[in-house]
Amino acid sequence: MIRRSLITGLGVAAALALSGCGKSEAPKSATPKELTFSILSAENQQSMGPLWQPLIDDMSAYIGVPVKPFFASNYTSLIEAMRFNQVQVGWFSAVPALEATERANGEILGRVVDSGGVDSYESVLIARKGAGITLDKVLKCDKSLNFGMGDAKSTSGTLAPKAYLFTPRNIEPAKCFKTVRSGSHQANVFAVANGVLDVATNNSVGLVFAKRDNPQIAEKVEVIWSSPPLPESSIVARKDLDPAIREKMRQFFLTYGTGTGPKADKQREVLKGLAYGGFRPADDSYLDPVREMEAAEALVDARRSGDAAKIAAAEKALAEIQAKAAQHRATNPDA
Repeated sequence: MIRRSLITGLGVAAALALSGCGKSEAPKSATPKELTFSILSAENQQSMGPLWQPLIDDMSAYIGVPVKPFFASNYTSLIEAMRFNQVQVGWFSAVPALEATERANGEILGRVVDSGGVDSYESVLIARKGAGITLDKVLKCDKSLNFGMGDAKSTSGTLAPKAYLFTPRNIEPAKCFKTVRSGSHQANVFAVANGVLDVATNNSVGLVFAKRDNPQIAEKVEVIWSSPPLPESSIVARKDLDPAIREKMRQFFLTYGTGTGPKADKQREVLKGLAYGGFRPADDSYLDPVREMEAAEALVDARRSGDAAKIAAAEKALAEIQAKAAQHRATNPDA
C-alpha cells in the first residue's frame, strides 16, 4: 500500500508542478506546517515503526513542527519521494544518501554511530550453519548455488560485495550462481536459514536485528565473509527547508541521547532500540568511499565493454574522485 500510494503521489506531484507554472508560490523557505520523515525499512514496518516513533515524536516536539513517518523497503522510492518533496528529511543508508544529495536536493545533517561509537559497519555473506558452504565454494562459480543479493541501491547488499569480493576476481554473479535473486536483509536471513538460498548478502547491523527479533532464525546462519568498514547511514534533509527548521533538526540529532537526566536516559533507550549510539556531524564527503566503489565498478563495466572512449572517461572519473577523497582526508583526518 505504501509503494502504491507513493506512485500515485509522484504522479500528483508532477501534475501539481506543471499546473503551478506561472503562478505565484509561497517562498520555499516558509515554515512548513508538517514534515515527512522517510525511513528505509530494511526489515519491515511492523517491527521498525514502534522503534522509530518515539524519536519522531521527540523530533516534532524539538523543532515545533509535526513530523509523520514514511516507511518503504525500496531504496528508489525513498530517493524519488525526497526528489518530489513528498518527504523533507529521512534516514538513508550510504548509497541512497549519496544519490539523494546528487538528485534529490538533499543535504547530510549527520551520520549514525553504533552503541560503541563506531560510525561504520560491514557487508557480509551468510550461509546456513552446518551446510558446509565456504567462501571458497562460493568463489568456485560452478553454478551450483542459489545466491541472494540486496536491493540494487543497497550499499552492503549489492555495491560492497561486488566492489570488494566479486569484481576484483572478475566474477559476475549472474554468471557465477545457479540463480540470483534480490531481497531485503530480513528476507535474505530467512531464506538462508530455511534453505531457500544457499548464500546471501547481509550486513552486521541486519544480523544484530535478526538475533534480537528472530533468535531461532539467526542461530541457523553464519558469516563466511565480511567487507572492509562501510560508511554508516545518515540523516538527509532537503536543502530548501526553512533554514531555521533545518538547523533545529540538525541540532536535534546531534544532541539526541547526550547529557544527563531522565530525558537523556529515555532518549538513549530509544537509540538502543534502533541499535544506535547517537549521531555525529558529517557532510557528504563522508560518502567518499561509496563514490570510489561506484566509480571503480563503472570502470570495470567500461573495460568489459571494450569501448576505448568509455574506458578513458571512467578512468578520468575515478582519478578525480580519488583525488577529491584524498583532499578531504588531508583537510579533515578525523572525519
